[in-house]
Amino acid sequence: MGALERFLKRHKCFGADTMVFIYHLEDHPTYAALTHSIFEAWETGRNVGVTSAITVMEILIKPKREGKLAIAREYWELLTTFPNLRIIDIDLALADRASDLRAKYGIRTPDALQVVAALSAGATGFITNDDQLKSLTELEVLLLSECMRKGEAR
Repeated sequence: MGALERFLKRHKCFGADTMVFIYHLEDHPTYAALTHSIFEAWETGRNVGVTSAITVMEILIKPKREGKLAIAREYWELLTTFPNLRIIDIDLALADRASDLRAKYGIRTPDALQVVAALSAGATGFITNDDQLKSLTELEVLLLSECMRKGEAR
């Protein structure tokens, strides 16, 4: 059993950073097999995914910049209706909690907001490819790149 599978077993609810969605939507040659497993876990109800509204904004930038509004609408629809995926709005309370993480770890603002969104929904894990987040102790952080080094992709 690979690192991703073990992670999914340990964390019924986990957060996902924006890059997980980008890798999936763009069928990334290195990470698509892993993201497929993540999306399948959500779709089947095996796990609950959490991300913040920041992910929606970040996902929509590229197709809008390229004038591909139909693709932007498809991405919006996918993200906002995907089974067992919760998108958390950023409010003042989350901004305050994110400032605590930034002060403690020195992580970037978007990362701090993503993590506190996941924590606010009860997530115990977080999937990313940002190795700076490995220093967090509030939840378990899994790097997709670590799964690849272990030869986990199908």
